[in-house]
Amino acid sequence: MGRGKFKGKPTGRRQFSNPDELRAGTSASRPRTFKQEQAEPVEEEFEEESGEESGEELDDNETKPKGSQSVIEVENPNLVKAKNLKAKDADVGKVSELSRREREEIEKQRAHERYMRLQEQGKTEQARKDLERLAMIRQQRAEAAKKREEEKAAKEQKKAEARK
Repeated sequence: MGRGKFKGKPTGRRQFSNPDELRAGTSASRPRTFKQEQAEPVEEEFEEESGEESGEELDDNETKPKGSQSVIEVENPNLVKAKNLKAKDADVGKVSELSRREREEIEKQRAHERYMRLQEQGKTEQARKDLERLAMIRQQRAEAAKKREEEKAAKEQKKAEARK
């Protein structure tokens, strides 16, 4: 039977099991752990119905270690466990020392704050240059405004003379 250009994946097929397969534990869609756990109670029910009781204890409730856990029972030496300090154990008088990076970061912040304060006061070299540039710009703008006013006044004067 032609399917067309593309074939379906073999993993995409759905398999449905009937109730008889489910009871018997031969269903392919059920995981193996489910088969083991569910198949045993079904067998026990049949035994109880027949009047026989099993005298052995179930050791299946204890989980077996999976993978390499049964072989290796050593803790990870690289694992860093969090140290939980209780409030009563904490040393109030003890000042925790900062790491080098933290100290450098704090020093950097303080230096920046100090520089910005001096910048606002105009005591730094950059601030002096900025203030000089600002003064020059203000002066140029004032001269340009004065020149525009003079041109405007001259223009109005010419209009007034032309009307007369």
